Amino acid sequence: MKRYLLLFLLFTTLSGYAQNTINNYKYVLVPEQYSFFKDVNQYNLNSLTKIFLEQKGFTVYFDNKDLPVELANNKCKALNADLTAKKGLFTTTLKLLLKDCQGNVIFEGKEGKSREKEFAVSYNEALKNAFVSLNELPYTFAGEAVEVESVKVTAPVVAPANQSVVAVESAEPSGTLYAQTTANGFQLIDTTPKKVFTLFKTSIPDCFIADSGQHKGVVLKKDGKWFFEYYKDEKLISIELLIKF
Repeated sequence: MKRYLLLFLLFTTLSGYAQNTINNYKYVLVPEQYSFFKDVNQYNLNSLTKIFLEQKGFTVYFDNKDLPVELANNKCKALNADLTAKKGLFTTTLKLLLKDCQGNVIFEGKEGKSREKEFAVSYNEALKNAFVSLNELPYTFAGEAVEVESVKVTAPVVAPANQSVVAVESAEPSGTLYAQTTANGFQLIDTTPKKVFTLFKTSIPDCFIADSGQHKGVVLKKDGKWFFEYYKDEKLISIELLIKF
């Protein structure tokens, strides 16, 4: 009798755990600063985490921003993204964790590693590799978990700008910029000629750490177009660029 009781309890526990998967969540909250760094969004790691999760299909917000009413009223509808880091003598290692609102780990990825010497490149490459196991896991939002109210979802879900302080402000491209190769990436010059941007390579195709002299952010390619994105006064600014490589 005890044997059957133990088997029943084990089956119930495993069934409950299996039901609580990433498919029960459409939202993920990303911190603006990881605990192992001194600066906000250091090496653009937090912004890149947000981008990678959005590419996976989640609707993603930074955790200290104003949120949609649906999520602000119940943060248990969101997973919380976190990274653990190990810095060895020659290796940078990152691991991705997705936790529920009670701190339970819903997903734990495999370690992503990089042996690049430059910290910015190393952390970006390690982050990309840390996302491999998540990207291999099928994800389709299946509706809210049992403990929260059901919400009708239309796909794809994109948060309206007026529901978040992180509104995207766009600007039209002002002129063609020409890419010149440097040791770590490119510099973009205009027809003056004057250097407008410095781009640093990352391990992610068509994504660069960018410095305009006034703002630091990322230059990335979306839908065949190049954009410079950075934060100003808690707003995401997105500027289209015309780049000729």
